[in-house]
Amino acid sequence: MVEKVVKTDEEWKEMLTPEQFEVARKKGTERAFTGKYWNNHEKGIYRCLCCDNALFSSDTKYESGTGWPSFWSPIAHENIRTEDDFTLGVVPTAGGLAWGEHAPEVLCRRCDAHLGHVLNDGPPPTHLRYCMNSAALKFVKA
Repeated sequence: MVEKVVKTDEEWKEMLTPEQFEVARKKGTERAFTGKYWNNHEKGIYRCLCCDNALFSSDTKYESGTGWPSFWSPIAHENIRTEDDFTLGVVPTAGGLAWGEHAPEVLCRRCDAHLGHVLNDGPPPTHLRYCMNSAALKFVKA
């Protein structure tokens, strides 16, 4: 079991940009097609920006057309966790945001950073779409 990373908001603010803090620590969402990884096609690993936990591989990244980096599976399910998110009744979908629907929130298991949401409209073999925020990730090229 990996040791949990716990910091105060002030400590997080010292190491993150305002956008990164808003997304990763306050459960914000970057605007579609604005994050630095939505159109990244290089081979490598996507890690948690806050604690360096290995989250997603470029091998499971695909073009969802949503404007956010999308993956059909995490590197290891033990590295993430999900919880219900009914924030304002708005959830990300392939066509944007939908009211009154629900998608589980995806968090880093090691530091509880908000990463994005998981939806069931992805490709085979999982049919899942892990719709992530670039602002919560860092990419390490293979």
